[in-house]
Amino acid sequence: MTGILLATIKVAYLVLMWLFILFVANTIRGDLIGRTVTNGGIVAAGLKQAARKRREKPKRRELQHLVVVAGNQTGTRVDLPGALVLGRATDSGFDLDDDYASSHHARLYPQDDGRWVIEDLQSTNGTYVNGVRIVQPTLVGAKDVIRIGRTQLKLER
Repeated sequence: MTGILLATIKVAYLVLMWLFILFVANTIRGDLIGRTVTNGGIVAAGLKQAARKRREKPKRRELQHLVVVAGNQTGTRVDLPGALVLGRATDSGFDLDDDYASSHHARLYPQDDGRWVIEDLQSTNGTYVNGVRIVQPTLVGAKDVIRIGRTQLKLER
């Protein structure tokens, strides 16, 4: 009985060790190769509204893009399909490559009048607009700088 128990513990230990090695290898691969930016992340309730907005021709003055102006992904430009979750998780609408960002750090969404709102999702390090930490949903425009970790973002037309 003791021999079978000892053999089971050894096998379980080896399985856990291999899972850890695979996790580390996947993390290193993501750091070396990089992560892809997707336009997903639309909230399920707003899916129909976002599809309708994509079919409509955007107004000339609407803010349509989110651009990284400082940080690891400087120059990255993402179309704004509607609500967008920002964070390090791969299922986020915009996958931030920033060690100081939470997995689901903040949410950016449009109001009915076309203005954009950013909301902190109880992140560890907070979300800042123009250098001020936000504690409630805050309106943002083309002149505002959004900071998540070391990454700075702006809305553009």
